[in-house]
Amino acid sequence: MTPMTPNDDGQPPSPERRRTLKWLAAASAGVSALLAGVPSLRALLFPAFRRPDEKRWFKLGEISAFEAGVPTRVDIPETVTDAWVENRVVRTVWVYTEDGSTFTAYNGRCTHLGCSYRFDDAADPHYHHEPKVFHCPCHHGIFDPKTGAVLRGPPPRPLDTLPTKLEGGILFAAYENFRVGIPKKVAV
Repeated sequence: MTPMTPNDDGQPPSPERRRTLKWLAAASAGVSALLAGVPSLRALLFPAFRRPDEKRWFKLGEISAFEAGVPTRVDIPETVTDAWVENRVVRTVWVYTEDGSTFTAYNGRCTHLGCSYRFDDAADPHYHHEPKVFHCPCHHGIFDPKTGAVLRGPPPRPLDTLPTKLEGGILFAAYENFRVGIPKKVAV
């Protein structure tokens, strides 16, 4: 048993003081547990409350900004929260239209390994591909900008398309990522 430390007046601590100190210690422990536990619990439970059919629509721009026959890259800045850590990420969407009224939006990640691809307006003899194609420089996947089809290289499937909608002359896309490296389009 530990010896009691006397008060300033030389008397042992009173039972009321001990009770108060025990209560304060318990309250401090409870507050600490809440501060650590709430973000953890939120991170654990939040995905369960998200509806799978819930789409996040992002504004891509006015339809007049998209030139017919020329793919346009649109970068979407987004804040992503993982538990209590917030990060700023940029999602890329490529928009293609033949007639200015029907639009196709492609996820900006190559279906092979998730690298970013680009639109090559001119032929590139170094990489041996024709003009006006999407080209992933990592492993030289070549895609048709009209259909997203794989023209050459290792990608296992065409480019992933995204749902689009028009509202008041503005084009929106529901951005989502898909598993890469597999032949089937599976949302992540």
